[in-house]
Amino acid sequence: MDRAVITHAHADHAVAGSEAYLTAEPGVGLLRERMGVAAYIQGQPYGEPIDLNGVEVAFFPAGHILGSAQIRLEFKGEVWVVSGDYKLATDPTCEPFVPVPCDVFVTEATFAMPVFQWRRPQVIFGQIDEWWLRNQAAGRTSVLLADGLGMTQRLLAGLDAEMGPLFVQGAARRFLPAYAAAGVELPVTVPAAADAVRAAQGRGLVLAPPAMAEDAAWLASLGPVSTALVSGGMQVLGVRRRQRNVERGFVFSDHADWNGLMTAIQTSEARHVLVTHGQVEELVRWLRRQGLEADGIATEYAGEMGSEATDVEAGASNG
Repeated sequence: MDRAVITHAHADHAVAGSEAYLTAEPGVGLLRERMGVAAYIQGQPYGEPIDLNGVEVAFFPAGHILGSAQIRLEFKGEVWVVSGDYKLATDPTCEPFVPVPCDVFVTEATFAMPVFQWRRPQVIFGQIDEWWLRNQAAGRTSVLLADGLGMTQRLLAGLDAEMGPLFVQGAARRFLPAYAAAGVELPVTVPAAADAVRAAQGRGLVLAPPAMAEDAAWLASLGPVSTALVSGGMQVLGVRRRQRNVERGFVFSDHADWNGLMTAIQTSEARHVLVTHGQVEELVRWLRRQGLEADGIATEYAGEMGSEATDVEAGASNG
């Protein structure tokens, strides 16, 4: 492929193999980290159109992670918007979602069931801080498992950094410089080396990707720990049952919940909605019952490590 137009830098939306990449300007640093220094990456400011083979292309904020974008495509007067992943909740680490009127809206469906209703972020951060405080009293290091790109940075922006040292495991730490370069203010963090974590004597909180829950040797090297997973999928009983290697779950996501999906679809003013990436059949059925023209479309994606979409699909099928 000569050129790829990228919604954001998660691995299921940004795949190597193209000669050039076009993305929203705030996301260039993250895409560079994903694709490597040799990749040709062009950043386009939000809202400024560019012509690609007669198609007017413009990026608008999606509110998912730093640099995430909805892609507006206009050809011969017809407008399509590809949402990528998005959320409507306020997030200090990225630009807020902007409704983009269109004829056809391509929406994600990661949490497209009414059971998914997120609480305010401040409530969840309060719960995590309380959990961290209880672990400190017990002399146990708090290990908080969350996706390394997007969720880790959102948690850093919301947690009480005065409570103790914040450690970030290497796989998640690699994206922090791009956030700093983009002007996103995050608290000071320390690499999650085992000796440094143990030296903090249970006062610290370690942020690490969900896969690290399977690394018993790494967890043991940190000393006494308490583990928790952050994911919107924790709303589903089937997902919670499968997470037997963690002690606690917090329901929090960088994807839109059910109400957010409904609001985004409504404000798009689209006459036709195409649904992908998640609970596709469920959302298509619902939209059709509401009198909208809706269809599902297939996508090829492997998913991020600890992908919420993967967790939800497995959890929904198991209860």
